[in-house]
Amino acid sequence: MASFTLHGISVSRGIAIGRAHLLAAAALEVKHYLIAEEQIEAEVLRLKNAMAKVREELHTIRADLPREAPAELAAFIDLHGLILSDPMLTEVPLNIIRHRQYNAEWALVTQIDEVSAQFDGIEDPYLRERKADIQQVGERVLKVLLGSATDLPVADGGDGTFASIIVVAHDISPADMLQFRDRAFAGFITDLGGQNSHTAIVARSLDIPAAVGMHNASVLVRQDDLLIIDGDAGIVIVDPSPLVLAQYRQRQERMQRDRKKLGRLKKTPAVTLDGTPITLLANIELPNDAVAAMEAGAAGVGLFRSEFLFMGRDERLEKFPTEEEQFASYKQAVTLMKGRPVTIRTLDVGADKPMDLAEQTSLNPALGLRAIRYCLSEPQMFLTQLRAILRASAFGPIKLLIPMLAHAFEIDQTLGLIDQAKAQLRKSGQKFDAEIAIGAMIEIPAAALALPMFIKRLDFLSIGTNDLIQYTLAIDRVDHEVAHLYDPLHPAILFLLAQVITLGRKAGIPVSVCGEMAGDVRLTRLLLGMGLEEFSMHPAQLLAVKQEILNSDLTMLTPQVKKIMRCTEPTSIAAGVAQLQETVATLSTQVSAKFG
Repeated sequence: MASFTLHGISVSRGIAIGRAHLLAAAALEVKHYLIAEEQIEAEVLRLKNAMAKVREELHTIRADLPREAPAELAAFIDLHGLILSDPMLTEVPLNIIRHRQYNAEWALVTQIDEVSAQFDGIEDPYLRERKADIQQVGERVLKVLLGSATDLPVADGGDGTFASIIVVAHDISPADMLQFRDRAFAGFITDLGGQNSHTAIVARSLDIPAAVGMHNASVLVRQDDLLIIDGDAGIVIVDPSPLVLAQYRQRQERMQRDRKKLGRLKKTPAVTLDGTPITLLANIELPNDAVAAMEAGAAGVGLFRSEFLFMGRDERLEKFPTEEEQFASYKQAVTLMKGRPVTIRTLDVGADKPMDLAEQTSLNPALGLRAIRYCLSEPQMFLTQLRAILRASAFGPIKLLIPMLAHAFEIDQTLGLIDQAKAQLRKSGQKFDAEIAIGAMIEIPAAALALPMFIKRLDFLSIGTNDLIQYTLAIDRVDHEVAHLYDPLHPAILFLLAQVITLGRKAGIPVSVCGEMAGDVRLTRLLLGMGLEEFSMHPAQLLAVKQEILNSDLTMLTPQVKKIMRCTEPTSIAAGVAQLQETVATLSTQVSAKFG
């Protein structure tokens, strides 16, 4: 068979080499037939039993999680358990069996398709990709109904060692990834998925090479094909030539050596060659993620996404988490960071981010009632969250981050509610940091262009590059039809970034970048040359970015970046950024000599 290459979305860096193991989607095996009236209750019981078995499986997986497992895994398995308890998936299919007389598999697939369709209109990429979680839960139930095995075979390499397996699937759940972890599991490829899918997040946290959004990989790749996953480029090479295979094996070995060296930088201060200190922070979703942040040597948490406490809640609980629930989570994160600052972003959900499966979305949710707009429309909910965050500030340094601000009156209303929350805590005699720092996410072009009104009112700024790029370019980067238009190096994006960083520095208030650009080592020097001194990223990316900082000299980078900023042509900008890489390459021997 001739070699060919598949192109997808890179979600986890690294190289994996191994034989393909195809996982068939259970939904493809589903038969559709009508059952007799006297068979209805037996069919209902069959579906109930399958769901009970999946709940038991998830409970066992959750209980058997190793202590060192990333916190994301436990949270995602818990989310799948919550989805499995939602009446939209547990009761409605049973009613379909009773009223339409569909067989159990057909009834379940019918309802999964119905619920999944509700997510297609959601603009927010993270929430839209939660559709995959619903489908993954349905897939587990279907496999129980069909008696399909989900385990990987034990692969013997022939010389007594285990051969590496690369899983190829239409989609794969985090729970399955964990089950495969103790097998010869080198990487995975999926037809579906994007940067924000749970599977992608787990792949990054487990440091497993992966490529998603490959469209037809599960059809084009055959069982036992030799595969190379280039996680950096988001490509898969099928049946590579001996020369290409040898080149990738060399790259793989070199990357493994480099990764070991990175570990030595954990306690090394992030300081450029010219002596400029840089602050490296971690992005977290759950309180326990603070453990990974500390292990990576983060100077603090630059973004704690509090919406994870609000989403996927059990129907038996109140719609919003209580003040005590939130306080416990915020306090846990602060305590785990041992005196290092924790920046908590207030609730970033709304019309485009439903907190339960049945919630409807607006016609154009990305431009609707979301983030701070949603919070200001629900003042009692917002006050509850503010009180919980303020109370946690008595146990360690906390900074309060407000998302999606665009208007002066929004800032003033928010500050007024914060003052109200403080007054309520004083009245009840509860301790908090009265001088807590309050900042804004700069993610709307209007905010970047009207920065003085933010600087006048707030203590710090955090640039959310993901949304800033999407709003500026009017592009949804996970929409495969237009994803090629998503460009962090677009002249307009560079202009807005440079303006926010420059004006913030002149005003003497801290500016950080907490979007994906902060964790992309290919852009580290560009941001340094713009004057950025605070980066926040996934903990797994921190040491690689630190290495780039240690190899950088701002006296050389700054004039080069100024030259790039004068460019208006994409090819000139790309060439200038590539030149920054070459500049650092000439300096890297200094760091190598210093740290071995």
